[in-house]
Amino acid sequence: MDLQIAGKSALVTGASKGIGFAVAAALAAEGARVVVNGRDGRALEAAAERLRAGGAAEVHAVAGDISQPKQVKALLAATRDAVGDPAMLVVNAGGPPVGAAEALDDAAWSQGFELTLMSAVRLARAAVPAMKAAGWGRVVFVTSLAVKQPIANLTLSNAFRAAVTAFARTLASEVAGHGVTVNSVAPGYTLTERLDELIADDYARARLVATIPARRFATPEEVAAAAAYLCSVPGGYITGQTLLVDGGLVGSTF
Repeated sequence: MDLQIAGKSALVTGASKGIGFAVAAALAAEGARVVVNGRDGRALEAAAERLRAGGAAEVHAVAGDISQPKQVKALLAATRDAVGDPAMLVVNAGGPPVGAAEALDDAAWSQGFELTLMSAVRLARAAVPAMKAAGWGRVVFVTSLAVKQPIANLTLSNAFRAAVTAFARTLASEVAGHGVTVNSVAPGYTLTERLDELIADDYARARLVATIPARRFATPEEVAAAAAYLCSVPGGYITGQTLLVDGGLVGSTF
C-alpha cells in the first residue's frame, strides 16, 4: 500500500534504536523527510547513517533530551531548519524508572512525569499549530499495553502512559476538524533493549511468551508498521484511537 507520505516531513523521537528507529525507517522507506532524535548524539548519528545506507532519501539527526523543555524547543527549531514544520510527529520515549507503587519517591515520579507525559504534551503543543494551519497533520504517541492492562512493578509507566492516552484522546477531538489526526500505538512485549532490561531470565521470558496468544514477542518493525499507517493519508479517518500491537495479550473486549 502506498501511504502517500513521500516528501512530507516527519519528526521521530527516541529513534536511535528499538521501536523509534523502526518507525523512522518505515517512514523513510515511504519517502518521508525524517528528523530523528535521541539523547545520545553518537548513537543517533550512527542510526541516521544506517537509515541513509538503507536508502532513506533524507534523514537528519538532532540530539536532545525531550524531558527538558528548552531542548524540546531547540529540537523543533532544528527540525524546522532541516525539513520545515513536521507534518508527522511520532513521540517515543524511553521507559521511566521501574518500581512498585510504595517504593517510588517524589524524584522518581517527577522524572517519569517529565519524560513520559510532559515530553508528549510539549512536543504536540509545539508541532500541532503548524499542522492545523496546513490543514493536514499526524501525531502518534508510542505508549504501551500498560494503558489497557497495568504491568506489575511498572507503576510510573502505567500511570503516565495512561495520562498520555487521555491527552491524545482529548487533543484528537480538538484538532480533527483541521485535518489533523492524533492516535496512540500501544506495543506489547517487543524485542528491544527495554525488554532485556525488564526480563533477562530465559525461564521468565518463556513463561511470558506462553501467555501471549501469538506465542512470541513483537519485532520493532511490526510496531512501526502500525505507527506508519496511522501517519498515512489512507489512515486519515482514524483518530483518537489506541491501537494495541500485542499479539492478542490484552484480553479486554474493547
